[in-house]
Amino acid sequence: MTRIIEFLIALGIVAILFVIIGVCLPGERHISESIETNRKMTIVNDTVNSLRRFKDWNPLILRDPAMKLSYSGPVSGVGATMEYDSAEVGQGSWKITESQENERVVYALDNNQRGSDKTVTFLLEPTGKDNRNVKITQEYSVKYGMDLFGRYAGLYVSRHVGDDIKMGLGRLQTMLAGVPNIDYRDASTTMADLGIVDLAAENLLVVNAGNIERGNETIRQSIKDNQEWIKRVMDNNGLEAAGPMRIITTDFGAEKYAFDVAQPVRKKGAAEASAEELSVKVDGTPVTYSHVPARKSAHATYVGHMAGLDVARNALRSWATTNGYELIERPYESWNDGLDKSFTQDGTYDIYWAIK
Repeated sequence: MTRIIEFLIALGIVAILFVIIGVCLPGERHISESIETNRKMTIVNDTVNSLRRFKDWNPLILRDPAMKLSYSGPVSGVGATMEYDSAEVGQGSWKITESQENERVVYALDNNQRGSDKTVTFLLEPTGKDNRNVKITQEYSVKYGMDLFGRYAGLYVSRHVGDDIKMGLGRLQTMLAGVPNIDYRDASTTMADLGIVDLAAENLLVVNAGNIERGNETIRQSIKDNQEWIKRVMDNNGLEAAGPMRIITTDFGAEKYAFDVAQPVRKKGAAEASAEELSVKVDGTPVTYSHVPARKSAHATYVGHMAGLDVARNALRSWATTNGYELIERPYESWNDGLDKSFTQDGTYDIYWAIK
């Protein structure tokens, strides 16, 4: 009996100490980690202000590759929400509750860990020489109130959550390094209408121009010569143009430019939307015929000299990659004003890059 009493007294002392220490422990925790990237502020802001690439950098996904993700609300900004369901991690969500462009993005977290009012905040700050870099600070805050078990759990936040933040920021830094470093929202750019479009099936006549010198006159003459081949095939097959000429880029090098000249076509008198596969004879010419199925594509408009198209293409790639789209095939531009005007500052183009 005496031993039972002693045991109960000892247990009581432990319980009292547990309560006393628990009450003395902090009722909330806050941790912070930072990295630096040389990507443009636009790219960094759009990455953390959306959940489109969450799975590519956040270590939560590494715990269960079979985790189910679902999205709701807007694509970016306040209200954008990602919910997850995992046999390993449980259920939870990330939701953007505050967004100040190029400054801060705040997420509300819901998970099965102890605590309430859990938030993750990304602070963005220009840094480095001439403010060319961006310092990304990720903060985590949680409140435990009078949940004593939660206060004890808070002793391990720096190790558990803190390690995840460090890993996540490292992966984010690596991911950002793979994005073309072009500010697609620069006020001085002549690009507009960035977005995803649906393209209908179409018929193309194509000539491979080869890998030619990058001089303007060389490129112009090559395009003109290849247009003549395409025109000959169109005339021989009773075809007409179904849209402006386009240039499909294979490689834009420092000294050489490899590309194809393509022309959308249809039977003369056919409806604009008609894109049935055609029977085309191209014998004795370098022209090939291709029936292209319907697909989705990243798209932008551009105004300027054709020499600026390479930067515009990469700006579109930067936008698409930042927003979580996987680009496939080769990019192309529709030269809306024909050949000659495209070699002036007044050329207008639609730029396309198919997405997976």
